[in-house]
Amino acid sequence: MKRYNKYTFLLQIILSSILFSCGNPEKKEETKNITYSEHIAPIIYQHCTNCHRPGAVGPFSLISYKDVSKRAKLIRFVTETRFMPPWPADNTYTHFIDENVLSAEEINTIKKWVANGSPIGDSTKIPAPPLFTDGSLLGKPDLVIQMREAIKIKGNNKDLFLTVKVPYEFSKDTFVKAIEYVPGNAKLVHHLNGHYIKYEFDKKKNVYEGLNIVNSDEFTPMEVFKQLSVTNDDGTFPVLTPSAVNYLPGVSYTLYPQGIGGFKFNRKGAILLNNIHYGPSRIDTTDNSYFNIFFGNKPERPTMEMQLGTLGISQIIPPLLIPPNEEKTFYTQTKALMDMSILTINPHMHLLGKSYLAFAIKPDGDTIPLIRIKKWDFRWQYFYTFTKPVIIPQGSIIYAYGTFDNTKNNPFNPFTPPQQVSDRSGSMKTTDEMFQFIITYLPYKAGDENIDLRRK
Repeated sequence: MKRYNKYTFLLQIILSSILFSCGNPEKKEETKNITYSEHIAPIIYQHCTNCHRPGAVGPFSLISYKDVSKRAKLIRFVTETRFMPPWPADNTYTHFIDENVLSAEEINTIKKWVANGSPIGDSTKIPAPPLFTDGSLLGKPDLVIQMREAIKIKGNNKDLFLTVKVPYEFSKDTFVKAIEYVPGNAKLVHHLNGHYIKYEFDKKKNVYEGLNIVNSDEFTPMEVFKQLSVTNDDGTFPVLTPSAVNYLPGVSYTLYPQGIGGFKFNRKGAILLNNIHYGPSRIDTTDNSYFNIFFGNKPERPTMEMQLGTLGISQIIPPLLIPPNEEKTFYTQTKALMDMSILTINPHMHLLGKSYLAFAIKPDGDTIPLIRIKKWDFRWQYFYTFTKPVIIPQGSIIYAYGTFDNTKNNPFNPFTPPQQVSDRSGSMKTTDEMFQFIITYLPYKAGDENIDLRRK
């Protein structure tokens, strides 16, 4: 009679499992049957093609079997490591519309397909690729407004900050539900804050007079406005709608349901790009950006905006000063002065950002989660829109926490060796820092918690 110790017994179990797995014809058949036409194409079309197509931000297309198969191993690697598709927000904490996260099953399907040689399968079963509107993430615009002239960018490896006026004149007043900025040079455009100038018809005879482009670093704001001829003919300032259009790396635009958001475009007006920021370039180049305009009805409920942190309504504690060779956490907070229905949030940091957390504490002590980003990535910064408005009761405290990594272990640290970094009074240079939390909201009305914010 043989004697077995526990180690011999465990070894036999392991060996038998391996042999069963290797010799199991069902498992082999399951892997063999994973094909591009039936399994991989739907995953690629849903999660990848929106960015990986001609004219979009992806560096190559992922539309055809040829496109995908020649990069099969790369796709396997970036999906296994969750480097792609990019979605920084933790989807176990909160959910947003257009959430782009691969399931473990989808990742494993790609892995098995590549291991089996990336077969195409029955080519007649390949689904039709999704249809997109060229030059827009929102669909076909009602109007396109081009910049008046190309922006010249010198190849001097320096950040460039410009103020740009993009005037227009219509035949009549109209309502606009969204303005979409489309960068002509997506590799260099870092961000912009765009305001809308509303001219009364008789107070500005010629909206096209003045310069179109002024270097923001070379003049005071008042001098910039004078050179752009922003004022009315009598020297008074027109009405300004702030944050009418914004852009950040990885931005995803949102069209709210009919009746929410939007504003009136007067017959005469201009889009004022306050500090459009271009990153450093090694070669002389240009940018020909434009704006897609989407018309709509008169908004029943205009949106409101609140900005915490840098250049906002709340202080950063402690002041945003990050010593070299340190990781440091900062926070900012504000009290809700009314019942709020939060639609969209935008956390913002620069290259030293490491993690981000925002939540609200209700007066009764309950916590309302807003967003958690475990691994901050400067390259992907979204305006995150909730699937339904998040209701923040009056008296709640809204908190945002940001951790910054100013060590040599941070591969995005712009300085070697690390140097002290601060916000420098709101400097927007990537080598300085920012810590912001921007909230788009509505004053609460009964039933807001049931509004579906997803695009139909």
